[in-house]
Amino acid sequence: MIHQPAANMRSPERGSSRLWRQIKTLIVLSCTLSMVIACGRSEDSGMLDHGLLYCAEGNPESFNPQLVTSGTTLDMTASLLYDRLIEYSDEEQGFVAALATEWSVSDDATEYRFTLREGVEFHTTPYFTPSRPLLAEDVLFTFQRWLDPDHPYHWVSTTGYPFFSSLGLDTLIADIEAPSDHEVVIRLHQPDSSFLANLATDFAVILSAEYADQLLAADTRSTIDVQPIGSGPFKFHHFRKDVSLSYHRHEQHWRGPARSERMVFRIIPSDHKRMLMLLTQDCDIIPYPPARDLDDLETRDDISLYSTVSPNTAFWAFNTERPPFDDVRVRQALAHAIDREAIVKAVYYGHAALAQSILPSTSWAHYGDPDAYAYDPAAARELLADAGVADGFQMNIWALPVQRAYNPNARKMAEMMQADLARVGINASIISFEWSTFRRRLADGQHDSVLIGWSGDNPDPDNFFRPLLSCPAVLSGGNRARWCEPRFDSLVMQAIRTSDQAQRKAFYREAQELLNDQVPLLPIVHSLRYQATQPYIRDVSLEPYGGIRMHNTYKERP
Repeated sequence: MIHQPAANMRSPERGSSRLWRQIKTLIVLSCTLSMVIACGRSEDSGMLDHGLLYCAEGNPESFNPQLVTSGTTLDMTASLLYDRLIEYSDEEQGFVAALATEWSVSDDATEYRFTLREGVEFHTTPYFTPSRPLLAEDVLFTFQRWLDPDHPYHWVSTTGYPFFSSLGLDTLIADIEAPSDHEVVIRLHQPDSSFLANLATDFAVILSAEYADQLLAADTRSTIDVQPIGSGPFKFHHFRKDVSLSYHRHEQHWRGPARSERMVFRIIPSDHKRMLMLLTQDCDIIPYPPARDLDDLETRDDISLYSTVSPNTAFWAFNTERPPFDDVRVRQALAHAIDREAIVKAVYYGHAALAQSILPSTSWAHYGDPDAYAYDPAAARELLADAGVADGFQMNIWALPVQRAYNPNARKMAEMMQADLARVGINASIISFEWSTFRRRLADGQHDSVLIGWSGDNPDPDNFFRPLLSCPAVLSGGNRARWCEPRFDSLVMQAIRTSDQAQRKAFYREAQELLNDQVPLLPIVHSLRYQATQPYIRDVSLEPYGGIRMHNTYKERP
C-alpha cells in the first residue's frame, strides 16, 4: 500500500522543522556540486520537462540484472530496460502475464509450458536495429546463456549468475525447447514450488538473441552487458559513472509507451545531497529518504512521501570460514553483544521492527525466537571466554556504503555496534569501500563480518533462504556468511519439493530453528520502504517486491 503525506502540512518558509533548518545550512553547498547536479539547471534538467530526474544512491554494476544481486543495480535496470515471462502482482496476490500470455504446469510439476506474446518489439538504438519481434529463440538464448557452460556468452561476465546459481537452477532445469516461434517448454528434473516465483523476479529478464548474434559476429560479446537491449519501457541512451545515466522512452513497448519521454538518474551517494536536490527541485524523485527526516517530510506540502510494506531484512553476517567466526559460541556471543533495540531508535528513528528471523515477519513461514538474539552482554562475555577469545580481540565490520530500504545508515549502525562490542572486550574497526569495490571484495570473502541485507523479490519464503544461506550461494558470492550447512540445505530443498503449505511451513520452521542455534548471521530489523517525490509527480508506483517501475509515472507541472 502507498501512504500519501498528511494534509496538515507546514510551509518550508516557516523554518520550523528540523529538516528545513538542516536544508538551509546545506543550500550554501549546492553550487559546488558538479555540473550535472548544479544549482543552475543542467542540460538534462532543461530537456526533462516531459521526463523524470531520479537521484540514485549509487552506480549500476552492470546493465544485465542476471549478473548481480545488488538492489541498486536492479532498481536502475530490471523493470525499466527489460521484461520477463511473468510478473508477480501484489494487488492480485498472484502471477500475471507479461511476455508470456499464458502458461500451464504438468500434473507432476516438472514441465512448464509458456505461450509468448506476439508483436513484442525490442529496443531500436544507434547501436542496434531489430529486424523482428520477440520469438522463442530469445527466451532460449537467455536461459541457455546461464545454464550452459559451453554457451558462447556464458563466460562473458566474470561475475557469474549469482541468483540462479544460489538456487541451483542450473542443475534443476533438465532442458528447454521451443516447439514453435511462440512456445517455450521448460522441463525440470524434479518439482520446485518456487520455480514460477523465481521466473517473476527482476533477475529473470529476457534478452535479444538477434543482438547477441550481431555482437558475436563482430567479436564484441562483452558489449551485451554494457550497451543493453531489452524490450522494457525505456531504452539505454548514455551512462557516465558517478555522474548520470539516461534512458529514452521505448515508443513500441507492448503495454504502450511510457508516460515520460526520458528518465535521467543522477548518481548521488550522499543522502544529505539527495534531500537537498529534492527540495531545490534538482531531482523529481529520491529513494530512501533519511530515516531521521521521515516525520518532518510527512508534514510538508511541498514533498510527497510514499511508503510500502517491503519484505526485507537488515543483517550482520559473520564470515564463518575465518577463525574464530567458525566457532558457533563466538557467533552467539556477537549476537548477544548487540543492542538492536537501540539501533531501531537511533538508526531507523522507530521506522522499523526488530527482527527475530532472517525471514520477515510478514511471511506465512516466519518463525522467530527472541531469546536467540536477546541483548545480553554478560552471556556474550561468558561465551567468548568459553571459546578462548581474549579481551582486546580485533575484528572488522564492513559497512554497506549505500542507503537501502533495509539499512538507511550502515556507518552509524556499525559505530553503535563498535561501542557495544567494546563493552564485551572486542575491538572492532569499521571498513567501507566504493560500492562496486565493496561488493567485489565481499564476494571474495575478504571480510570478518558485514552489515548488509536483502529485499524480497517475490513472496515465496525460499527467496530469503537459498539465495542468502545455501551452500551453492557460497560459491556464487551471495552467501555473505559463507556458511555451508548440509542439514539446512536439505530442509529448504524438502520445502520446495512440495506444494503443500503446511509441510513447507514445518520444514521452514526447522530451518529457522537451525539458524537461531548456529547464528551465521544476526537479523537486525525489517523496515518499510520509502520514496519521496515532488508534488507534481503523478502515478508513482512503489512496489513491495522488486525494483522501481516508472511506466506510468510522469511530471505534471503546476
